[in-house]
Amino acid sequence: MQFSHFLQIVSKITQVALPGEAAHAKMSPPERLEKVKDIDFSVLNPKRAAVLMLVYPEDSQAVLTLIQRNSYKGVHSSQIAFPGGKIESFDASPLHTALRETEEEIGVHRDAVTIVSPFSELYIPPSNFKVSPFLGYLPEKPLFIPDPREVAAMVQMPLSVLLDDQFTELRRMATSYSQSIDVPVFNVGEHAVWGATAMMLSELKEVLKAVR
Repeated sequence: MQFSHFLQIVSKITQVALPGEAAHAKMSPPERLEKVKDIDFSVLNPKRAAVLMLVYPEDSQAVLTLIQRNSYKGVHSSQIAFPGGKIESFDASPLHTALRETEEEIGVHRDAVTIVSPFSELYIPPSNFKVSPFLGYLPEKPLFIPDPREVAAMVQMPLSVLLDDQFTELRRMATSYSQSIDVPVFNVGEHAVWGATAMMLSELKEVLKAVR
């Protein structure tokens, strides 16, 4: 997708009814669907996080910003993710968290980002987090300054790849749910994007398909 076309449809995105769990389920590990059925959040009291789905132009194409997280002792070690993180007590809102964490992790100043719309919250059973995603964009490619403590690599995902079904497949892999299950993934170059990030991407894909 051309970045100029993305800018043309931005206003339409805010008018689309978000598909939510129906879109998330298309890229969900099958075990997650069972875990979130009839879930009682008042009992689980999930932690809160927010992420930014950031689009910018690269050679006239609209590109999404993803990161590969560093290796650490945790369920999301080394995974491909959106910039973002835990909502802290000093954050004014989930959007403030998404912008603050993006600035801290990859060096994009919060004031440079134009926010388009919030997307559906997503619950992540393995870490007991409920994540609030936001779509935003930059008018030009930024100078990324990844924080080496948190970011192992920057990953570019053209929206044309997101919208093309040939880049989606089932892949057998080990997850926090099972040592060997078939998981839906987006193939982005050498990277497999799966789990919560893939589910949020799935909703973005459905919305873009509705307005393009």
